[in-house]
Amino acid sequence: MRNQILSTIKPFLKPLLAIALVIALTIGNAGDALAARSGGRIGGGSFRMPSRSYSAPNRTYAPPSGGYYPTPFGGGFGFPFLLPFFGFGGGFGGLFTILLVLGVGNFLLQSFRRATENEDGESLGYTNSKISVAQVQVGLLASGRGLQAELDQLAKTADTSSEAGRAQVIQESALALLRHPEYWVYGSTQSQKSALELAEAKFNQLALAERSKFTAETLTNVNSQIRSSSLATVTDGGALTQLESPGEYIIVTILAGVMGDLSLPVINSSDDLRQALRQIGGLSSDRLLALEILWTPQADGDTLTTDDIMAEYPNLKLV
Repeated sequence: MRNQILSTIKPFLKPLLAIALVIALTIGNAGDALAARSGGRIGGGSFRMPSRSYSAPNRTYAPPSGGYYPTPFGGGFGFPFLLPFFGFGGGFGGLFTILLVLGVGNFLLQSFRRATENEDGESLGYTNSKISVAQVQVGLLASGRGLQAELDQLAKTADTSSEAGRAQVIQESALALLRHPEYWVYGSTQSQKSALELAEAKFNQLALAERSKFTAETLTNVNSQIRSSSLATVTDGGALTQLESPGEYIIVTILAGVMGDLSLPVINSSDDLRQALRQIGGLSSDRLLALEILWTPQADGDTLTTDDIMAEYPNLKLV
C-alpha cells in the first residue's frame, strides 16, 4: 500500500520541488528589494551668477577750439561731424559725410555685437557663458571604512554656504579618494558643456538620478543645513528594522557645475581615474558654481552588493 502511494505521488515530486524553489527565490529577492539603502550627501551653491551692468565708454572729441563734446554714436565720431548737414564745414562736407557714415556703421555694428553677446549670456557680465557639468564616480571595496568616516566628518563640519567652503569640500572629497587607491575597483566620468539653463537642468538631472538610488539620506549637509537619521527598512506594517548583512562596495559620486570648460578623461585605468579626481578636486572657488558629493552606503553595516552595482551603476568600468 505504501509503495503504491509513493509510486502515485512520485511523478509530482519534481514539479513541487521546482515550485518551492521558485517561491523561495521570489521571497528572498523581495526581501532584498525591501532592504533600505543609506546615502550621504553634501551639496550647495547655485547656477545664479551675479550680474554686472555694462556701460559704454564715454568717448569725447576735442575740436580745434578746445571744447569737448560727448560722442552720441559710441564709435568715436561726435557732434562736429553733423555740421555738414547744417551748412558748415566748407569744402570738407564730403569728408565729414564719409566719417559720419562710418560712425553710424560703427554704432550699428557695436549694437549688433552687444545684442549677440547678450543672447549668449554676456548680459550676466561674464565673457565665458558656457557652463560645464562634470561627474566622477568611484566604486571602492567596502573594506575602505576609513573613507566613509572621512566623508561623514566632512559632512558634519563643512561650510557649504560659501564659495570658499564649497571649493574646500570638493577638494577634500577628491583628496580622500586619492589617498585610498588600494580600494578602487570601478570608475566612470562624464562631462558636458552647454548654456547656463541647460547646464542647470543637466546638473539637477544627474543629482536626482543618484539620490533616487538611496532609500534614505541618512546624513546630509546642504547649504550648511546638517541633518542625520538612522538607517531603517520600511515594511508594509510601517515597522522599522535595521539591515542585517553587509555587502561588498561603496560608491562615491562627485558632481560639479563649473564655469568654462572641464573635460575629464574617459576611465580605462586607475591612472585615468587619478587624473579625473585631480582635475575636479582642483577647481577654484571662482569657477565652482554648484556641487553634490554623494556616497552610498553611509550607515554602519550597510554596503552595496555586486548585484547592486550591476543594476544601479551600469556605466562603471573596472580600473
